[in-house]
Amino acid sequence: MKPLTQRDRRALIILTVAATVFAAVWFWPQPAADSAAVKEGVAQAERRLTRLRRLAAAVPAREQIDQRVSAELARRETGLINAETAPQAQAQLLQIVRRVAGAQSPPLDIKGSEFSPVQPFGDAYGEVTVSIATDSGIEQILNFIADLSKQPELIATSNLQFRQAVPKKKTVPVRLTISGIVPRKLVPQKKGVLTF
Repeated sequence: MKPLTQRDRRALIILTVAATVFAAVWFWPQPAADSAAVKEGVAQAERRLTRLRRLAAAVPAREQIDQRVSAELARRETGLINAETAPQAQAQLLQIVRRVAGAQSPPLDIKGSEFSPVQPFGDAYGEVTVSIATDSGIEQILNFIADLSKQPELIATSNLQFRQAVPKKKTVPVRLTISGIVPRKLVPQKKGVLTF
């Protein structure tokens, strides 16, 4: 074997020093901050898991509440005037008004009727209206309005106008506007308005 030259000895010394430095850096203990970050990440994951478990446990209760609210909404919407078109809904409203007027004692004589365009009523419904004209006594008009409010349909008096009374007949000419609630699909869309 050949003896090591001066150059080989220097290379061997440099290689040993480099290997020692590399080993020291490679196997140096990790700083405490990294283990704290890992512990914080674990704690954060556990908190998130706890929160998700709480949310998952609340799902059945929320579904029950949703079912109760849906049932209540369906019960309340039974009074909507259901029709295929807005004119059919207006005709149904007029039919209800005539039925209640005919049930009065004596029957309320409707002299004329007039429809207004269907209007939005909130975000989910529409409103149909019919205006009627009649000559009758105050008591009969009050009884008619009271009987309208007892109907199963969602209808109400929205406008009441009295004119000059006729003292000899003891009657008052009245213009009465009655409104009914319909599904939103019967409200015509405005042209040029985009809906999403």
